Amino acid sequence: MLSGTATRTTVLDEIVAACAPWSAIVPAGAEWEIIDLHGNQAVDCLLYNAADHTDRYSAQATVAAQRNIFLTTGSVLRTDAGTALMTVLADEVGNHDTIAGACSQESNTLRYGHHTRHQHACVENFLAAAMKHGLGKRDLVSNINWFMNVPVEADGTLGIVDGLSAPGKKVTLRAETDTLVLVSNCPQINNPCNGFDPTPVRMVVSR
Repeated sequence: MLSGTATRTTVLDEIVAACAPWSAIVPAGAEWEIIDLHGNQAVDCLLYNAADHTDRYSAQATVAAQRNIFLTTGSVLRTDAGTALMTVLADEVGNHDTIAGACSQESNTLRYGHHTRHQHACVENFLAAAMKHGLGKRDLVSNINWFMNVPVEADGTLGIVDGLSAPGKKVTLRAETDTLVLVSNCPQINNPCNGFDPTPVRMVVSR
């Protein structure tokens, strides 16, 4: 081993099935890797201070602090109070969405037609993960969409287009405080955010 090279130990390594929820507490100082196994898979995400769930990720505070609506290497994910929850250490994709939100059965119906009303969606995944930690619908806020490509046109129009990721690409974050992570491995099949074919992703936490 080279002198000065830190040795890290994997404490969690899990595959999240296509369309499934996932949650974990990432301890302060630990690194969390989100790996897009097959490429073009959106991973919706919410973050909470594990010691105080009311201190949670704020898209507005994060965007305002970094003056950029997209996340990449160096981005600090903050709460309304300015607390740093996580920092993006490395990013093999280069662009992650903060503004498009999470799909729901209601939004699917509005955008794509009543025939989609039965389809599972990210809000339902978030609620399933949240319940395990004593959280409910009122605790859900604007989320991060890892790997999701949402360009903004000059007139302010948002697009949801094919992702920039590819098989094996990953983003690595460091927890700045003990952080509860809720994830929806997005089940959307009505737009290109998952290439119309949701696939598994891998979560690795190391210390």
